[in-house]
Amino acid sequence: MNPWFAVAAINGFIAVAAGAFAAHGLQSRLDAHALQIFETAARYQMYHALAMALAALATRSSTGNLACLFFLAGIILFSGSLYLLALTDARGLGFVTPFGGVAFLAGWGAFAWAALKSGTAQ
Repeated sequence: MNPWFAVAAINGFIAVAAGAFAAHGLQSRLDAHALQIFETAARYQMYHALAMALAALATRSSTGNLACLFFLAGIILFSGSLYLLALTDARGLGFVTPFGGVAFLAGWGAFAWAALKSGTAQ
C-alpha cells in the first residue's frame, strides 16, 4: 500500500475530529472570530487530505510524491498555524500561515504536472 494513503486518512480523521471539537467543545470557549479561524483550519485540512489521497494515485512519478509532500507541508503550516492561533491567540504565528498557502499551491501545481506527465489529464 502507498503510505500517502495512510497519511491522507490520518489527516482526514484529524480534520473531522477538529471540526467536531470546534462545534461541540470550543463553541462556548472561543469568540466567533477564533472559532471561524479554527473551522477554516479544519476545512482546509480536509480539502488537502482528500487532495493528498488523489495525488497518491499519481505517485508512480516523483512529481506525484512531491505533490503529496507539499500538501502535507501545507496542512502542517497553514492549518497547524491557524489551529494554534485560534486556541492561543498567539498573533506571532500569523507569519507562518502564508507559507502553508504557498505549499498548497505548489502541491496543486505538482499534482497537475504529475497528471499531465502520466497522461491522465487527456
